[in-house]
This record gives sequence, C-alpha cells and structure tokens, in this order.
Amino acid sequence: MNYQEYFLPFQPLGQESIDLLLSRCVERKYKKGEIITAEGSIQRELLFVEEGVQMSYFNNDGKMHVIGFTYAPSISGIPDSFLFQRPSKYTLQALTGSRFQAISFERLQLLFDEAPVIERLFRKIGEAILAGLIDRHLELQAYTIEQRFRLFAQRSPHLFQLVPHKYIANYLRIDPTNFSKLYNSVRI
Repeated sequence: MNYQEYFLPFQPLGQESIDLLLSRCVERKYKKGEIITAEGSIQRELLFVEEGVQMSYFNNDGKMHVIGFTYAPSISGIPDSFLFQRPSKYTLQALTGSRFQAISFERLQLLFDEAPVIERLFRKIGEAILAGLIDRHLELQAYTIEQRFRLFAQRSPHLFQLVPHKYIANYLRIDPTNFSKLYNSVRI
C-alpha cells in the first residue's frame, strides 16, 4: 500500500511521519470468511488494509444488513467500537484473505501526543468518513434503486468483481432479483 498516496487527500505526510506510524503497527492476517471483529467484542486495533476485501454487517432478528466494504488502500474496523473502546453493535468479516497493518487504540493515542500531524490526519479522515456516511444516508433515503445502483457502479465498479452480488444488493437495499436485472441492463 502506498501510504503517502492514500493519506495525501486528507493530510500530506512526510515519509518520516509515515514510518513513525508504521513502526507502531503489527501485521495481521485473516482468512476468507474469518470474523475480524464480532458483534459484542471490542475493536482493539485500527486496521490499514493492505490486501483483501472486508464487509461490515449488522444482524437484526437473524437478518443481515450490510453496512459497508473496505479494501486496499483504506482503513478498516468498527469505528464506534474502536473510538470509544466499547462492544461493537455489528460484525466485521474478511470476505477474502486479508492482510493489514494494525495499531492498537493505546498506541495510537500515544502517537497522537507524540506527532500532532498524525492526529490531524486522523481527524481529517474522520471528517471524510462522516461526510461519506451522510451522503450514504441521503442516497438510501431519497434515491431510487436505479440511482443507488448507478452511483455505486460509478464509485466502486471494481467491487462487482470482488464481492458476491447478494452482499452488494443488500448494501444498496435492492431486492436480489431487481439487482440482477439492473446489473444485466445498466451499462457499467
């Protein structure tokens, strides 16, 4: 993963700051289908995705509700569980074999004190995530299924090859039959 490229839109970081951040990380690997953070457990580490695709989902009365997907280059985890060190309300699972650089909550807090530029970086990443969540909420509330499908296809066309379509349909709140019709008729 090219960390300098990934961080640039949020906060330019020199190689020294990136090396400092990575020096506090450890490598983590998960197999396809493995639960990374289970509902009810605490997300102890923030994950920098280097390989693989992950999916977060919420179970309500036995029904899965897909929240999102992460893949390289990005950050993965259960944000509220990690930030507040409280039990997660939902699950993070490796859809494919996945490899990460992981930093513990405690180490990240110490790093923030040591390197304010890294704290600023994470604040800006948090702001971007919040803005993205607001956009997603608006899409789910106000857009038709075709509009949601087209936006997803523009934003993340590569996921059609990486993620089973049933999960994408669930994420977009589209019935699998309608999703299939859209997938076969809308030019991507």
